[in-house]
Amino acid sequence: MNLRYWTLFSAIAFAALLCACGGGSPSQAGGGSGGSGGNGGGSTGIPQFAHVFILVEENHSYSDVIGNSNMPYLNSLGSAYGLATQYFADAHPSLPNYFTLTAGAGTAITGTQGDNYPGPVTQDNLVRALTSAGKSWRFYGEALPQIGYTGPDTGLYVHRHNPFSYLSDVLNSPVQAANLVPFTQLSSDLSSGTLPMYAFIVPDLSNDAHDCPSGMPTCTDAQKLANADQWLKNNIDPLIKSSAFQNSLLIITFDEGDASDPANGGGHVATLIISPKAKAGYQSTTLYQHESTLRLTMKALGVPDLPGGAATAPDMTEFFQ
Repeated sequence: MNLRYWTLFSAIAFAALLCACGGGSPSQAGGGSGGSGGNGGGSTGIPQFAHVFILVEENHSYSDVIGNSNMPYLNSLGSAYGLATQYFADAHPSLPNYFTLTAGAGTAITGTQGDNYPGPVTQDNLVRALTSAGKSWRFYGEALPQIGYTGPDTGLYVHRHNPFSYLSDVLNSPVQAANLVPFTQLSSDLSSGTLPMYAFIVPDLSNDAHDCPSGMPTCTDAQKLANADQWLKNNIDPLIKSSAFQNSLLIITFDEGDASDPANGGGHVATLIISPKAKAGYQSTTLYQHESTLRLTMKALGVPDLPGGAATAPDMTEFFQ
């Protein structure tokens, strides 16, 4: 072989060796930048947070909410922080979605019973994951009648919007049940510096856009949304503006879309990623569902256990890189 052909052969062989050693770009599916998806918290690109909050609104599709002049506060958050424009709930009605947010499985738990599923839920779930990792948690439920309440609907509080009250880990442990607290405790925990590492926040039926504002027997959908938006401004804006939030993450989502919207199981819904560490004004076009939110909340706290579908759901890394 003469020198000319030997040089060409060497160049081709070297290029092939580089490709074989992994010169290609990583896949965006499944685990995203976190790798295979099933192991470990704190994948590259997802910061670690002192506090993670998730707040769930009710029964409205993306088109009802984003760009709606009746919700100026929520839309201002969507413009300032991260907005998932292709996020879908997993099912209709409510309860399977709440279980997906907390156990990584919805209809696999409830079957055809939907909101009538009585429990208990014995599957792996975030309470088990958080406890095993030594992380504190609380459920802040507006209109929850008392600390540790796991009973049926009462007043403006509904059992189906409190997924923790179905979990065997909570039902069988007075210590864990004590983490179910009325929403009013959030402000006192904030002022006293005793916020948990993980918090799940649920407004009552009159303030989560599910029903009419309190004292209003009938109303328009615009009035429901305007009231929910004002509630967020009054109750969540102080949290976002607090010093404690500088190393925190807040996710606002809707349990499901309109009943007439079956897309991807539960309809197209608005989901906001709010944090000083999130990309400002970022809009994602990646398809996400509630399993990805559960995955994000666990990884953001460095929790290695990713319950149910969270183990293989797409990472929401793009909001932070």
